[in-house]
Amino acid sequence: MGRSLFMPGRRRWLAAGLVSSGLAAWPRWLQAGPSVRALRVVGPWEITGLDPSRAGYLFSRHGVSETLLDIAEDGNPTPALATHWEVSADQRHWRFHLRPQARFHDGSPVTPQAVAAALQFARRKPGGMGLVPLEAIDAGTDVVDVHLAADFAALPAVLAHSSAQILAPASYSTGGSVRRVIGSGPYQLTDIEPPQRFSLARSPHWDGPRPAIAAVDYLAVGRGESRALLAESGQADIVYGLDPASWQRLKRHARLQVHSVPLPRTIYLKLNAGHRWLAELPLRQAISLAIDRAGIAHAILRDPQAAASQLLPPALAQWHDADLPAMGQDIAVARQLLAAAGWQPAADGIRVRQGAKGGERLALTLRTFPDRPELPIIAAAVQEQLRQVGIAVEVLLGNASDVPAAHRQGTLELALGARGYGIYADPMVTLLQDFGPEGGDWGAMNWGNQTVPAALAALQGPLRERDRHALRRTVTRTLHEELPVIPIAWNLLAAAVHPALRGFTLDPLERSYRLERLSWGEA
Repeated sequence: MGRSLFMPGRRRWLAAGLVSSGLAAWPRWLQAGPSVRALRVVGPWEITGLDPSRAGYLFSRHGVSETLLDIAEDGNPTPALATHWEVSADQRHWRFHLRPQARFHDGSPVTPQAVAAALQFARRKPGGMGLVPLEAIDAGTDVVDVHLAADFAALPAVLAHSSAQILAPASYSTGGSVRRVIGSGPYQLTDIEPPQRFSLARSPHWDGPRPAIAAVDYLAVGRGESRALLAESGQADIVYGLDPASWQRLKRHARLQVHSVPLPRTIYLKLNAGHRWLAELPLRQAISLAIDRAGIAHAILRDPQAAASQLLPPALAQWHDADLPAMGQDIAVARQLLAAAGWQPAADGIRVRQGAKGGERLALTLRTFPDRPELPIIAAAVQEQLRQVGIAVEVLLGNASDVPAAHRQGTLELALGARGYGIYADPMVTLLQDFGPEGGDWGAMNWGNQTVPAALAALQGPLRERDRHALRRTVTRTLHEELPVIPIAWNLLAAAVHPALRGFTLDPLERSYRLERLSWGEA
């Protein structure tokens, strides 16, 4: 069963059980030793649906589906299904020329009509397309024309996002729901068993260079330790979503390559600013001051540079404001703020406040999820740090979908999550989703601020760079001061890779696993 069986004590039998259960989850043809070596990819992300707005990122990362545009590492749009494009002088008319030989996996051509229909379906579902002030999408002979009713500078970023991926007409039911994932990328879906796994094969209809890897199998494994053990045992070829402790351990493993790259992603607390207590800025400030970001970065994330000084990390240079005062821990000031707001410690150390309805105990619930393995550990640390200033926190560990569900139901109090500000090439799209007038599932909740939505709206129009800079600073400073979400740490993407795999690189924007670039060599 590999090296992991030779660990002492409890860890030895735990490793054996987890690795065996991981093997059982792979499809039988992989276990039987097929003549074509399949690439086994493991990650924490479950297949929550076929629609691009739900788990579309999984299919685009694996090279199944494509978008009209792609994004380079520097954030600029590059060709994908569109080979080139033109923009009118008033920025309201965009014309995209399609790749002439592009075919969907069912053999049908990627036509302008198919592209226009897929984008129209995307407009009706969650994602950036709903933000676009779209007037019309017209399909020509070999072009797609997008007409805007107002300026929207972030259109390329939206069209490159996985929620706007283009699927074949046969993918959709009459009403626009996705019943099959028929993309146009280098790999086609051959088998799927939601929520845990799917299998891929090279597409015979792909019009690009033929990938060296003929078959791919993806497995969702929820526990971080299980993923690491699958890498150690050799039963997975690429493992994403390593917890920091496993990442450090696997770096010393003689038979593995371990890659990492900083991400424009922030671990943060989301707050219900309409909650009877959290609506008070001093309480939000006290929560922020109670958090030991440096300790979390050092002890949990194993990266002292990960402590967040503000919401947007330095990698997003246009949005990161180096002049902002850094967020840090100050227990004394946190206690002073709570006392000034009428919260006094009871015998058990948890604060209470007398009100019209009698005494209130300062107790809140915090939701989080294990898809990112560091989150439950950070939640436990935050729970203890808030207890030290007199705030009781109950941690509820569930699914990632519980956070947006509680947001919409109005029951959420606190949530610990990780938000990627690079999932769109322009962070403004994510900021529009999170801090627009109505807030967002993963952003502000019941926050009655108008400054940030107005600044984000103004950024869509034609402006001098000096004015854009001023508006970005308005956004970052307002978020920093009013704390609709509380930043904790910045994040890394880490992966363990089989030593025989050649050409592996990590995408710092987490858009693609670049499987079509890989090949097998000698270990």
